[in-house]
Amino acid sequence: MAAHPDFDAFVATIAQLRAPDGCPWDRAQTHQSIAHNMIEEAYEAVDAIEADDVKHLREELGDVLLQVVLQAQIAADAGEFTIDDVCRDINDKMVRRHPHIFGDVKAQSADQVGDIWDQVKMEERKAAAASVSAAGQTERKGLLDGVPTSFPALMQAQKISRKAVAAGFEWPDEEGVWEKVAEEVEEFKSAAPEDAELEFGDVLFSLVNVARWRGIDAENALRATCAKFRRRWAFIEGAAWAQGKDAADLTIDEQEALWQEAKRRERDGGQK
Repeated sequence: MAAHPDFDAFVATIAQLRAPDGCPWDRAQTHQSIAHNMIEEAYEAVDAIEADDVKHLREELGDVLLQVVLQAQIAADAGEFTIDDVCRDINDKMVRRHPHIFGDVKAQSADQVGDIWDQVKMEERKAAAASVSAAGQTERKGLLDGVPTSFPALMQAQKISRKAVAAGFEWPDEEGVWEKVAEEVEEFKSAAPEDAELEFGDVLFSLVNVARWRGIDAENALRATCAKFRRRWAFIEGAAWAQGKDAADLTIDEQEALWQEAKRRERDGGQK
């Protein structure tokens, strides 16, 4: 197995920055003070992936790794855990959740692997609950407590839906999911103004279940649609600017014609 001297050197660099004679800014940071950086850097890495910019991705992954190592060093300084603990824990988890590789479970498809992953997670939860009970403690975590509320809403919905399904809360077929979508749409249409927002959320949640049945990541799907809209709107703006106008100066018919032209060019160019 290959050694990773550059990783060790990086860990040592962060430790030096946090040392008593290190950088005042780094020494002043806490888990909470830089928590938002983790989210920002992760999204920037995703942007590089979606742009197929390998050079930029290499840089952004470094920024994500910085957040991981810095958080681990803050924890080490507080006597909480170390980067070695982090690596050991995630390695143990990956081995445990891949019994089809490191055990005697069989899996022939990605869907089967996903089912195995969810089942192992459920077993982990049961083991944790049993441990709490054996220790005479009364606090137990619910099925959905592990889904961070800081996740984007669509991502939360996906995680919540998958966890509920792992517990057996599922439609017998996809048609049942579509019936739920139709039901929620009708409830939204007839909702009182004060209830409309919540009812619209129910429509979105039911569509997330459709995505799950189709093997579609709802968060990625909406991000792709937003990117598509950005491209087409940029085409409309560019055409307007070429005429010495702003997009808002165009009539709706002119905007629609340019939108259709942008779609045609995407089809001809192989974009979706």
